[in-house]
Formats: sequence, structure tokens, C-alpha cells
Amino acid sequence: MSVPLDGNARLAQDWRYLMARREWTRDELIMAFNLYCKIPFGRIHLRNPQVIELASAIGRSPSAVSWKLANFARLDPTLKKRNIAGASHGARSEIEIWDEFNGNWEKLSFESEHLLEKITGHTPPKGKCERQSLERASTRAFSGLLS
Repeated sequence: MSVPLDGNARLAQDWRYLMARREWTRDELIMAFNLYCKIPFGRIHLRNPQVIELASAIGRSPSAVSWKLANFARLDPTLKKRNIAGASHGARSEIEIWDEFNGNWEKLSFESEHLLEKITGHTPPKGKCERQSLERASTRAFSGLLS
């Protein structure tokens, strides 16, 4: 005997079906890394409006996007210097994206903003890369200690 599902249970079941596990594409990783660079680590969570917006645009759940951002955080030397850890495990593809774009902010900005425009149909607002600012600030602070 099956039990009829109420509206919330049916919605949850539909959401799980729509958001079935699938591999992240290179384009999705580039857009996620763009977002990682724009928001501070403490704001990486599934209720962040920017996380929700990206999730909606790429057909992922906000939880999946926030986990992907935490996976990028595990690679961030600025966070490691502050004894902050991201996710403990991740994929090789995240390392490849990190290696390709970390420090090449112009290329990341160009490619990711182009991809976002292509899937959303509108030009995303430009945002400065918080990671770039943090790296420069920590480099200046570290250099000041050596002088």
C-alpha cells in the first residue's frame, strides 16, 4: 500500500529528481570559481542569494553550489595561512580550474562572465575578486613583516 504524498513531500521528491547527481562541467566549474572569488569565505552557504542565483542558472541545487565553493576553498592558500579549511575532499577538475585561473583574474572574469551571459541572457554585474584583494593584502602584510 502506498501512502499519498503531501505537497511538500512531492516537491522534495521532484527537486531530488531534477537535481540528480551529475558531473560538473568545465563551464559550471568556471562559473562557480568566479563566484568563489567574489564572495568572502564566511558567506559561502546555501542561503546566500548569489549561490542561489548561480544554482538556478546552472540547474544545480544551492547546496551543490555551496559545496563546490567549499571544495575550491580547500585549495586557497590565503585561507590555509589563516588556518581555515574548506571541504576535506574534492575533485581533480577543481584543481585544474584553480591552477588555470588562480592569479589570472582577467581570463577568469572574461570566460565566466561570458558563460553567465550565455546561459542567463543578461550581462552579470561586475564584481571585484575578493580573493585577489585578499592575496594582495596578505602579500603586502607579509612583505611588511620582512622589511
